[in-house]
Amino acid sequence: MGRRTFLAGTVALLGAPLGAHAQQLAKLPIIGFLGASTPSAMSGWVAAFLDRLRELGWTEGRNVAIEYRWAEGRTERSAESIAEFVRLKVNVIVTYGTAAVLVAKQATSVIPIVFAGAADPVGNSLVSSLARPGGNITGISIQQADTTGKRLELLRELVPDLRRLAIISHIASAGAMSEMRKVQALAGTLGLRAVALEIQRLEDIAPAVEALKARADALFIATDPLFFANRRLIHNLAVGARLPTICNYREYTEEGCLASYGPTFPDLWRRAADFVDKILHGTKPTEIPVEQPTRFEFVINLKTAKALGLTIPQALLLRADQLIE
Repeated sequence: MGRRTFLAGTVALLGAPLGAHAQQLAKLPIIGFLGASTPSAMSGWVAAFLDRLRELGWTEGRNVAIEYRWAEGRTERSAESIAEFVRLKVNVIVTYGTAAVLVAKQATSVIPIVFAGAADPVGNSLVSSLARPGGNITGISIQQADTTGKRLELLRELVPDLRRLAIISHIASAGAMSEMRKVQALAGTLGLRAVALEIQRLEDIAPAVEALKARADALFIATDPLFFANRRLIHNLAVGARLPTICNYREYTEEGCLASYGPTFPDLWRRAADFVDKILHGTKPTEIPVEQPTRFEFVINLKTAKALGLTIPQALLLRADQLIE
């Protein structure tokens, strides 16, 4: 599905009266798809999800219906969308991000919920355990706690003179705040002075980054759908403030982040489609163990490095899975 086709279809779905649309699709199983970010930001991930569904025999509009909603990183929108899914009695809810999954968990204990990526699902009380999720929720853990230290280690290699570290996090996101606290703790053990930026809304990002000029040597971006949707803005601001940035997956680096280390999200969304397939065939979420990524990528944006006047050590260039030039 092309990006324009997907976006046009999404606009049509969002614009249609909910009752009429539900009647049209009443005979098909319905997937409630909550994009925690925006359609444009997630277009590649949605394409991967739909491609895998087709491989498994599910074609949208023929033998399965999909209701798309977009939260744009706002918890209140997630709550509104999940409430709609509950009223529609969808067969399964698919989303990503700890905050969105928590909203879904609070709204229903009956409808199966699949998360394509969530930080520390056990620690954040999404599931009882990885092997035995319990309840109505399962999905893929992005092992955020495990990779946080790796990202900080890479940032120190990228910026050898790093002394003052800024960490930006979204206060409404349990996963992002947990990541921020871990980075703060690790920074302390490494003798780094950490400055925490707790963002409440999109409008807070620009003044927060602007205030970092001459106060920080680098910026650690915690994982969050709000930041993902606005990643180009953040990286333009960071370059303007002469701040190298470290992020958690390649889509950030493609938009200007200096470097990223984390799972490949198109892979995770393909796996999420496998979970949905099992559920639509009658398997209960509690019978499907939470999975963990099997592949992690280290990506460096050389254009950003040049703009910041940074020379990337040869050893790091050789270790990178991809160099963006």
